Amino acid sequence: MEMIEIGRRAKAASRQLARAGTAQKNAALHAVADGLTACQDDILRANAQDVENAKARNVEAYFIDRLTLTPQRLQGMANDMRAVAALPDPIGEQFDHCTLPNGLRLHKRRVPLGVLGVIYEARPNVTTDVAALALKSGNAVILRGGSDNIHSNTALTAVIHAALDRAGLPADTVQLIADTDRARILELLRLNDYVDLIIPRGGEGLHRFCREHSTIPVITGGMGINHLYVDETADQAKAVEVVFNAKTSKPTVCNALGTLMVQATIAAEFLPKVAARLAEKDVELRCDERALAILHPRFPLARRADDATDWDTEWLALILGVKVVDSLDEAIAFIRAHTMEHSDGICSRDPQAIERFVSEIDSSAVFVNASTRFNDGGQFGLGAEVAISTQRIHARGPMGLRELTSYKWVCEGDGHVRP
Repeated sequence: MEMIEIGRRAKAASRQLARAGTAQKNAALHAVADGLTACQDDILRANAQDVENAKARNVEAYFIDRLTLTPQRLQGMANDMRAVAALPDPIGEQFDHCTLPNGLRLHKRRVPLGVLGVIYEARPNVTTDVAALALKSGNAVILRGGSDNIHSNTALTAVIHAALDRAGLPADTVQLIADTDRARILELLRLNDYVDLIIPRGGEGLHRFCREHSTIPVITGGMGINHLYVDETADQAKAVEVVFNAKTSKPTVCNALGTLMVQATIAAEFLPKVAARLAEKDVELRCDERALAILHPRFPLARRADDATDWDTEWLALILGVKVVDSLDEAIAFIRAHTMEHSDGICSRDPQAIERFVSEIDSSAVFVNASTRFNDGGQFGLGAEVAISTQRIHARGPMGLRELTSYKWVCEGDGHVRP
């Protein structure tokens, strides 16, 4: 099917979907969740083919992890569909009511954006996450997954189409571009007559390509060089566990910890504790000179950081930068120099230090005595997310239902005319 026809169908579906009620959309979401369970064997068989093809190309371990589906992950995807169904429907919500001195009554009414174009790589769970949020927020979506997960995405889209049909909604609400030629991405980025927002989910190269070639607004983010600063007032036992979770719970994702900074006054005491905990997962530590002097040779996985590259690398692996700093000022300056404004945090019991950190670190999410891994739509109560935006327009942080809407002004009068 030609891309312009996909765009036309998506626009037509978005207009039908905008008229659908909450109960009908929720019925479709529950049908998808049920279908993921009922069709588990078919989905896992298709995914196994994608994984086998990826392994044959000797891709990195983090890529295989992102690509792989399991019965547990499928169940999690189904649970996310049901969680989105349980959320309030934002469409039609009225807010900012006021009455003007002339008697005109104004309010804003929340409406869908229209048609989303989502481009992503090697994450089949994005297919259902995006479909769920687009459907509940009244948006049609055109999905362009990578060639690496085409079999998985095809199987998942078949489940979604069956559920839409069962709920009486158009199948074109969710369309998958089956042609994996990269030229289709460029064509999608130029469908400005039909697509209202482009959301890339992938590496820096994909985001840059979309920004440079799209004639449609692009939401960018999803890459994180994330920092955690532990000061001398921190509860060290709790801070060790925060660091351990932020680095090891899922190191291949954008909200994983990249660099740990420790105040010099506690570095000799704290760093061996956290290094011992991280050694349980064989985390490699890339240390500045002061951190290395504390940890080497007791911890063989501690080695000198390359100042030219390591502080600006998104690891996506069991590697952690470690730096000793003298003060909060130094920590803030270092973060500003190296952050991608995704997820940065502080472990402290000093209210003034915490307030300064929260005020002066302008990331999409700032964490106080908590793991950066919480920067996630599901963890923030959004049900799921289509992306984590690091921009300053329209939406920042995890993008859930409300972030996929716009609004229109409604002006009510009684025969009013403008003087």
